[in-house]
Amino acid sequence: MVYVERLAARMVGGRITAIRLGSPFVVRTAEPPLSTASGREVVSVRRIGKRLVLGLEDELFLVVHLMIAGRLRWKRAGSSHRAKDVLVVFDVEREGAQGCLVFTEASPKKRASLHLVRGEAALRDFDRGGLDPFAIDVSAFAERLRLERHTVKRTLTDPTLFDGIG
Repeated sequence: MVYVERLAARMVGGRITAIRLGSPFVVRTAEPPLSTASGREVVSVRRIGKRLVLGLEDELFLVVHLMIAGRLRWKRAGSSHRAKDVLVVFDVEREGAQGCLVFTEASPKKRASLHLVRGEAALRDFDRGGLDPFAIDVSAFAERLRLERHTVKRTLTDPTLFDGIG
């Protein structure tokens, strides 16, 4: 939730002026091409499970999955970045101010991912169906917890049961 709030405060209403790709392996979609997002206004930031979704104008969505070692950092425009860990840098201009969102992964196993998809329907592919623990009451949480016979940890981290945990 903190990522969503902070990214929304910095990016919504801003425009992605450039995308600098540090590692082509992070991009998991070919159509539409990632360059399509350049020049688009950021209109929303939300979460689907463990993924962050940047909504862009014209029904485009950047879907970011940080996995274990992925991080997002906001830096001033022109700041230096350790090239080894940088996957993607999004240059953003908002209300005359410039900054960049730096997507890094400090792991030899590059598992983090970035998808660019078109339309709300394409986002459904990323939704595993779990309940959002921040949006349900105690009885719904308890009912879902008892739904399958697993350890508590396995139940809580199952994305088909609960959304965004673990």
